Amino acid sequence: MELFGSYTSPFVRHIRIAMAETKTEFSLTETDHEMSAKLNPAKKVPFLHHKETRLHDSSSILKYVREKAGERYFPDVKDYDQYCLVNTALDAGINLFLLEQQGVTPDNNTYMQRQKSRVEEILQLMESKKHAVAYEGPHPFSDGELRLGCFLSWGLFRNRISLGEYPQLQAFVDKLNDYPLFADTHPEVRPSVTE
Repeated sequence: MELFGSYTSPFVRHIRIAMAETKTEFSLTETDHEMSAKLNPAKKVPFLHHKETRLHDSSSILKYVREKAGERYFPDVKDYDQYCLVNTALDAGINLFLLEQQGVTPDNNTYMQRQKSRVEEILQLMESKKHAVAYEGPHPFSDGELRLGCFLSWGLFRNRISLGEYPQLQAFVDKLNDYPLFADTHPEVRPSVTE
C-alpha cells in the first residue's frame, strides 16, 4: 500500500496509527498541496493506492484498513458521531490555518467566524464527554478517540488551540501521549530511515 500525505497532517496521522495497529505494511510518500492537487481529485491528503484500489479520503482509507484486518470500522454510532464532529472541527481548523496565511481571518470574514465558532463549540462539547473509558475493542482507543486526539495534538502543534480551559481534553491528550503508536506519530517525529 502506498499512502500519500504529510507527517504533520492529523488525517494522515490517524491512518498511520491504524496501519500500525493492524500491522498493515505501507509506504508513505510525502505529498504537498501541489502534488495532492495533481494526484487526488479531492485535492487533499491523505489518499491511498493499493493495487487497483484508489481511495481519496481518510475516512474511506480508515474503513479499508480496518476491514482488511478483520476489524469493525466503528464500535457504535456514538463513536462514529464523535469522529464526524471532530472531522468538522478539523476541516474548520485547517481552513482557518490555511486562509489566515493568505490574510483572511475571522476578524474580516463572516465565513471564517463560523469556522472558528465550529471549532470552539466542538471543543466545548468534547470537554463535556468522557473519553477512553468504555471502549472494548482490539486497541486501547477507538477511532473516534484517535481522531479527537489527532485533532487536539495538531491544534496544539500548530498553535491553533489551547487546552487551558479544557482540563478533560488535556488529560485525554496526556493519556494518548502514553500510547506508543500515538506518541511515535507526533507531527514533530519523523521515522528514522534504515537501509
